[in-house]
Amino acid sequence: MNTPTKSPKQAPIWQAHAKLVFVALCWGTTLIAGRIVAQNLPNLTAASSRFLIAALIFVVLLRSQGPLPKINAKQSLVTAAMGLTGVFCFNFFFFTALEKVPASKVALIVSLSPILTALAVSFILKEGLSFQRWCGIVLAFFGVSIVITQGQVHETLHYFANSFESGEGFMMLSVSSWVAYTVLGRFALVGLTPLQATTYAALWGTAGLLLATLSDIPLWHAGMLTWENALGILYIATFGTVIASLWFLQGVRVLGPARAAVYSNLTPIFGIVLGYLILSEPIDLSMIIGGAIVILGVTLTNRARA
Repeated sequence: MNTPTKSPKQAPIWQAHAKLVFVALCWGTTLIAGRIVAQNLPNLTAASSRFLIAALIFVVLLRSQGPLPKINAKQSLVTAAMGLTGVFCFNFFFFTALEKVPASKVALIVSLSPILTALAVSFILKEGLSFQRWCGIVLAFFGVSIVITQGQVHETLHYFANSFESGEGFMMLSVSSWVAYTVLGRFALVGLTPLQATTYAALWGTAGLLLATLSDIPLWHAGMLTWENALGILYIATFGTVIASLWFLQGVRVLGPARAAVYSNLTPIFGIVLGYLILSEPIDLSMIIGGAIVILGVTLTNRARA
């Protein structure tokens, strides 16, 4: 008599939401650490250092589960595309932007990620978004606009029109790279676990970054070897990359790309709060109101039916 096999127990959905909140926290602190590192290291050197450490950690984690799994040609292509977009392009544009503009401006542009992801999902994956979910996305973006413009929401478009310089443009390219990585992640998770997909994407992207970093060698000097730079890179590699990437892809698997991406709206809120706690930056009423609206938007989006 055959005993029916039990399907693996699925983690409660609230865990996916909780992990995505922590991911946003990691990204918020990464903006601060990245700003410091970008002022002291060449962009490609910072990016390749970040992912060299992260890729090694990914390999160790995956190897602890057994031999490295073999991937087929299609999976190789998808993970290579993830490495190009979410590792190589995202990090190069990310550090280039943080070298040129303050973290607050970067945080504002990051808040566009859910909207761009929703549009990409609707167009590429043919996944319709309900009216309630669209309302949640727009509401969350509205809350971020209140925070960044200090309550002068009508100045949002004017802000973009007058601040789209080289740094802001690079951050737009960085966000676009992350959107592509998010959508590609849906294809990579067919037949691969989040850890497997992330590890192979990291390996592809790191290989590209290391080759490109050869152009930075003439810029290297002993003054770059400081404990601040080392701790910054280590933090970004572990919390801002390894933990954030794995938990974000888990959120994509459980909630879908559009709903997972909405949590990036919390990133500027965490950045502002941590700026107050760590750097003694002021928090005004617009930050409190805007932060509450962002949380309301995230909640509305995730309670909506597809």
